[in-house]
Amino acid sequence: MPFRMGPWEIALIVVVILIVFGVGKLPQVGGAIGKGIRAFKKGQRGEEGEEEGEEEEEEKKPKRKATKS
Repeated sequence: MPFRMGPWEIALIVVVILIVFGVGKLPQVGGAIGKGIRAFKKGQRGEEGEEEGEEEEEEKKPKRKATKS
C-alpha cells in the first residue's frame, strides 16, 4: 500500500522544521536547499564550470539588511 501524505503529516513536518531551525533561520535554510538542488541538477547535466560565475554574480549584488518590525 503506497504512503500518501495528508494534511496532518505535512503539518507535523512543518512544526518539526520550525522547532529545529527556528523562524529566523528559515530563509537561510530555504536558500541553501535551493542552491543544493540547483547544483545537483547541474551536476546531473554535466554543467560543472558555471558555479564559479554564479558566485561572482552574487558578490556583485548589494546585500539587503534584515530589519525587525
